[in-house]
Amino acid sequence: MPAPLESLKKIYEAKKAQIKKQLHSFRRVFSESDERIFEELCFCLLTPQSKAKKCDGAVRTLSNSGFLLNGTEEQIKNTLRKCVRFHNNKARYILNARKLFTEDGRLRIKKLLAEHKTNIELRDWLVENVKGVGMKEASHFLRNIGNGKNLAILDRHIMKNLKELGVVESTEIASMKKYLEYEKRMRAFSKRIGIPLEELDLLLWSEETGEIFK
Repeated sequence: MPAPLESLKKIYEAKKAQIKKQLHSFRRVFSESDERIFEELCFCLLTPQSKAKKCDGAVRTLSNSGFLLNGTEEQIKNTLRKCVRFHNNKARYILNARKLFTEDGRLRIKKLLAEHKTNIELRDWLVENVKGVGMKEASHFLRNIGNGKNLAILDRHIMKNLKELGVVESTEIASMKKYLEYEKRMRAFSKRIGIPLEELDLLLWSEETGEIFK
């Protein structure tokens, strides 16, 4: 069961060091290769209605086999088939993203991401231009490459906890406007209880899933 409000801070204190360590590892990602950044984008493309660990494993398999950067749609589909839901659509999303972030035959995702002044602007651009990416996926990706400050990743685990904590009335997010409203509420809640938004996200996610992952 999610932690009640009165014990949330105690759980946070117990997990704080591990949470901060994980966030620090995210901040190092953007200094790595374009392929590494692209892997995180593909991971976030795969996660809707699929288990995070299986998505992470699928991306590693695609990367190790060379399919992530050079595989055909059929090769990617076959890799995803037993790992994630909606593997046909998600294979196409990966191919579309690969095309979008390729210039002169080379993956240049870091260059294109760096053209945006703020992570809010970058999130909006990702939602508008990358097929398969909504507000949650864009926020998730930016957090996983160390650029998620003040962004909420409102997945079903987080929304369930926010409802039980009295932050939101419903777990349904029917529009971008509603996402931004709930994000604002979560941001205010994190400020009120003294837990940074990025850390609160990992805390609530770990309480629901039993682990601090990504």
